[in-house]
Amino acid sequence: MQVYYADHHAVPLPAGHRFPMAKYALLKQWLLERKLLTPAELFPSDPAPLEAVRLAHTPEYVDGVMSGSLSPKLLRGLGFPWSKELVARSLASVGGTLSAARAALRDGIAGNLAGGTHHAYPDRGEGFCVFNDLGITALKLLKEALVQRVLILDLDVHQGNGTAVMLAAEPRAFTCSLHGQKNYPFQKEQSDLDVGLPDGTSDDEYLTALRPALALSLQKSRPQLILYQAGVDALKRDRFGRLALTHAGLAERDRLVLQTAHSQGIPIALTLGGGYAEPIEASVLAYVGTYQVAREIYGNV
Repeated sequence: MQVYYADHHAVPLPAGHRFPMAKYALLKQWLLERKLLTPAELFPSDPAPLEAVRLAHTPEYVDGVMSGSLSPKLLRGLGFPWSKELVARSLASVGGTLSAARAALRDGIAGNLAGGTHHAYPDRGEGFCVFNDLGITALKLLKEALVQRVLILDLDVHQGNGTAVMLAAEPRAFTCSLHGQKNYPFQKEQSDLDVGLPDGTSDDEYLTALRPALALSLQKSRPQLILYQAGVDALKRDRFGRLALTHAGLAERDRLVLQTAHSQGIPIALTLGGGYAEPIEASVLAYVGTYQVAREIYGNV
């Protein structure tokens, strides 16, 4: 399994910043220690080419990010202070999803230990998301005719609002978001399929909602590739989640998605998405669970 990472780019953040940047390197370490990945399967992500980024984002926004000339308002919405390191990491995060998607088309499954930055709109970043790797990858692969139909399956606890807007006019891309209805973003966008869940949703309730949503998404989109936003912030212990899933429940979520993709022969690329538990090790353990399930189903592809 080819898996890409972006933690070779360290991003300086102010003391006390609430984004847990350390989770990325810790995840890679745990996957190696548990022998779920070997060093030979891990690749540092190359930066996404700007021509690909501009397929999904406006020239003004891309230029503002690259030059550090974003307005204070845009930076507040983004949630990160600008730095050259942030730009490098953001491009690598997108590059990892592009590479993972290409590898998945060849091998059936691949992953990015970053990405899932679904809050980035065409003209702005939001919610710790600079560039939208899901939208960029979908549009890039469609333009290259590597696929004719793609499904973005977003199971982060927060709606994939930026992705929904970015791909609204692209009929070959289908967006499905299963999220906390009362959670951020508080003004929801319209995905092709949205399933809003009440606060406190349990494992069984979540899976009961996911099964028909997944089936309908596959029926409607008939995808040749699934981009899976496998955020783990639905975990009960997550600071920003408001749902009540356990590690076992998240593993069953992943098992349902990955087994379905495998059985139907649909290539799938994994992206990380949100995870904000305290301590952060609880989120990292949930991310590890996704790869544990992937190994159970796909073996040593």
